[in-house]
Amino acid sequence: MAPACSSRTNSLHVAVIGAGAAGLAATRELRRESHSVVVFERDTQVGGLWVYTPQTEPDPLSLDPNRTVVHSSVYESLRTNLPRECMGYRDFPFVPRNNESRDPRRYPSHREVLAYLRDFAREFKLEEMVRFETEVVCVERDGRKWKIRSRSSDGIFRDEIFDSVVVCNGHYTEPRVAHVPGIDSWPGKQVHSHNYRVPDPFKDQVVVVIGNFASGSDISRDITGVAKEVHIASRSNPSETYKKLPGSNNLWLHSMIESARKDGSIIFQNGKVVQADTIVHCTGYKYHFPFLNTNGYITVEDNCVGPLYKHVFPPALAPRLSFIGLPWMTLQFFMFELQSKWVAAVLSGRVTLPSEDKMMEDVTALYAERDANKLPKRYTHKLGECQVDYLNWIAEQVGAPPVEQWRAEEVNGGYLRLATQSDTFRDKWDDDHLVLEAYEDFLRQKLISVLPDE
Repeated sequence: MAPACSSRTNSLHVAVIGAGAAGLAATRELRRESHSVVVFERDTQVGGLWVYTPQTEPDPLSLDPNRTVVHSSVYESLRTNLPRECMGYRDFPFVPRNNESRDPRRYPSHREVLAYLRDFAREFKLEEMVRFETEVVCVERDGRKWKIRSRSSDGIFRDEIFDSVVVCNGHYTEPRVAHVPGIDSWPGKQVHSHNYRVPDPFKDQVVVVIGNFASGSDISRDITGVAKEVHIASRSNPSETYKKLPGSNNLWLHSMIESARKDGSIIFQNGKVVQADTIVHCTGYKYHFPFLNTNGYITVEDNCVGPLYKHVFPPALAPRLSFIGLPWMTLQFFMFELQSKWVAAVLSGRVTLPSEDKMMEDVTALYAERDANKLPKRYTHKLGECQVDYLNWIAEQVGAPPVEQWRAEEVNGGYLRLATQSDTFRDKWDDDHLVLEAYEDFLRQKLISVLPDE
């Protein structure tokens, strides 16, 4: 059902927190709706988590609340998990550039993604709205408006008032660490994937990697080139799981760890025992908004941020506070763009939200469905199989076209290959017909001028 629309438009003073892929999309859409925008970015450039740095945090598990925080979690060998043509913003396709310094592969490196985001910012003149090296330290209500306190790189604090705040600070900086019985007395080293960059420190070691999704699969294979042995522990596997993985002679897949012992051994639920030097936690991240003060209204419980209507608007604070980019297992940049169009249109008054009560009913129904399916709270923002329905719902709110069939098929096939061909999926595929459909679509919309070289 289409939302109520109005010809009345407001031009608001809006703060965007973060100049990564979500913040850039939000900034463009807000300006398209004639809002004035200030973007707060603590780094020296746009790109967010895609800005690679060899630096890591002094605490390898990133548990110390007083540690020096490194924003990026990108490792040197990282390539995208999905094909580039389905990843990009809809009207700015992520296609290879005719430039020797760029990466033309279908699953390109993190450097190519950063270059694409820089191209996007340059094309739409977004950097002129960004305050670089400026950290937001507090966001709180000030009557019907919002007060933001920020700190510049030279330590100067500044208080400002905004009509609205859009939170785009990402969620790949605050690690989640697995609970392993007996770990406190285990003598080996531990590191979270947030602080993994290159395999060299693991030379000749026996390494246990906890987690077998994207980063776990990548990092374990990265390490096999230098390590003595690599053992993956995955809670999604049956307890008897034990097998050697293809593509390497020193990589094994296990069920989850049962316990760690002070003699240095790791015992798996399958009964296997290894003497390990290091555990790498590839166990994901926490949503973290240390700057946000809503007097307890917005909470994060087991990685469920709430209450949020459609993962974007907190009902009692809507529409003047919103979040872009919380859902995962989806087409990230594409979703950022649609969510941003929705937020911008609601703030301008062109699109109307339901009442606070109706939004809360929707949130309650989402939680009830999650609980009925016996899913933990931390899966609240996982889209997965329902991502196309979610994206199409938002597209309908703003009068945008639905997700293209080729794009939906590419992402579904991409996730399937990721799960079943983890060692080859980036370089071998069977959906060239979808690639052709994508580029024909780009040409038809005059978004590109020529097809890429065969």
